[in-house]
Amino acid sequence: MASEGFSGGCQCGAVRYSSTMAAEGVHLCHCRMCQRAVGNLFAALAGVRKETVTWTGRPSFYASSSVAERGFCAQCGTPLSFAYPDSDWMSFTIGSLDEPEAAVPEAQCGVESRLSWLGKLDGLPEEYTDPTSDRLRDMESRQASNEKIRF
Repeated sequence: MASEGFSGGCQCGAVRYSSTMAAEGVHLCHCRMCQRAVGNLFAALAGVRKETVTWTGRPSFYASSSVAERGFCAQCGTPLSFAYPDSDWMSFTIGSLDEPEAAVPEAQCGVESRLSWLGKLDGLPEEYTDPTSDRLRDMESRQASNEKIRF
């Protein structure tokens, strides 16, 4: 991550956040709870001290267990954060960062639940999105105005 702060937010733009510190402990969590919480193969998370975070708009929170809570946008559903309420630290989902490319994972946890075929993805056929396709040519994005759709 960059040496100083970062920002991010949800898909619709109703909830934004920023941190004055660089993220630490960037990691992938493969546990089943994280898989379900983000609706994906793993949760990609970047940690910061809670005191460095400023929210614009109010996230909703779901207590996913007796010890953890997850922040999300109640309007569009974007998963935004993970935290232990009694900790000074929290993590943001890398996909919600304005510059996700800068958050390079340093570790993986919950690997007992890692999907067995995950390592085979590099061998699958790839194709780039065709912005001239009929479906995309006339698409009107509902992404927040600060987000650019790139094809």
